[in-house]
Amino acid sequence: MFLLRSGAIEGYSALVTELGQNPMTLLRNGGMVVAQLREPNSYLSYEKTADLLDASARQCHEPLFGLRLASRQNLLAIGDVALSGSRQATIGEALNFARQYLYLHASGLHLELSRRGERAEVKLRFDFTNELGLQQLSQLSAAQLFNAMKILSGADSPQIRMHLQQGTLKSPGWQSINVYGKVRFDSTFDGVSFPFEYLKRSPLADENLMREHWISRMQSLKTQYPDNLRAQVCHLIGSLLNTGECNIDAVSNSLGLQPRVLQKRLKAENSSFSRLLQDTRLEIAKQNLLHDKTSITDLALNLGYADVSVFSRHFKQWTGVSPRNWRVQQLLAEEI
Repeated sequence: MFLLRSGAIEGYSALVTELGQNPMTLLRNGGMVVAQLREPNSYLSYEKTADLLDASARQCHEPLFGLRLASRQNLLAIGDVALSGSRQATIGEALNFARQYLYLHASGLHLELSRRGERAEVKLRFDFTNELGLQQLSQLSAAQLFNAMKILSGADSPQIRMHLQQGTLKSPGWQSINVYGKVRFDSTFDGVSFPFEYLKRSPLADENLMREHWISRMQSLKTQYPDNLRAQVCHLIGSLLNTGECNIDAVSNSLGLQPRVLQKRLKAENSSFSRLLQDTRLEIAKQNLLHDKTSITDLALNLGYADVSVFSRHFKQWTGVSPRNWRVQQLLAEEI
């Protein structure tokens, strides 16, 4: 199953209501419930989401539903991948960061960066499709990529162009050109293009948006794990590992505690930060080795290791076998 962060369709219920339909009915018909959209970092079936967007466009008589939904969103729709990417040295590095960690936002979606003359092209590639060829999902994803490029580059010009493989579509009540300029329909790819020299620019980081994101994350943590400090710490560790900034200072700051206070509270629960870091890394490693095609090297980087050999040594200490052998053993066990 391919999964998508529910934050990717932030604003869905409001848009459907605005267009005169009942979002609860559409969600129910699509095998979902409104409650799934309340926590932006929960996950939805990617395939069901694609079908939901197509059904919503049809029911709402809005052929540009995906574009219209994305026009209401900011970088939080892409979550940690976009916000952490905005802290890279250049836009090129931000895109490479997004390509590496995109699975945290959506599994089954890939970004491919290439050059055509003096322009860079960022292409979207999905590992699945549906009856309509992911028409609305392609709109939404390309528009979110457009939004991110516009925000990170600070460029408010027609130099950033959106491309869609689907044929030309027009909305009866909304002008996409007011937000996205001239969309290149019937293109050879879904995604965006922009001047190649933009890749060398420093991305613009929105510190206010970053603070809003973490405040929202902490409110969610307290709701999900009331009076469960260890669960809160593990959740934050899982969120920070891929940034390379996962340490007790970062986690304690996120919890509004001094590092020594956090250590003291964890000790009172017969735990420690180092133990929770190990447990979280092991759990994430096992899940990736079982269900993802990520290479061992990429997995080590995703877990905050600068050296794959250190990760392999730690994994063997935890499980008794190397990551590669553990994956083989689990696959063989499933076949029996």
